[in-house]
Amino acid sequence: MTKTKAPVLSDAPLEVQLAVELILLLEQQDLPAEAVLAALAIVQRDFQKKLTTFASQAN
Repeated sequence: MTKTKAPVLSDAPLEVQLAVELILLLEQQDLPAEAVLAALAIVQRDFQKKLTTFASQAN
């Protein structure tokens, strides 16, 4: 029987590493899932604006 080697987080793409870190951080806070999702929506909008601003400045 052969054992398969588990993937190492450090080999994962940066966004996967960041997602895992964020999940761990948020789970440690024991917050309601609804509050976490609402906060993440705010963060997503903020970073989307930054991305849009950066893209418009690059042109």
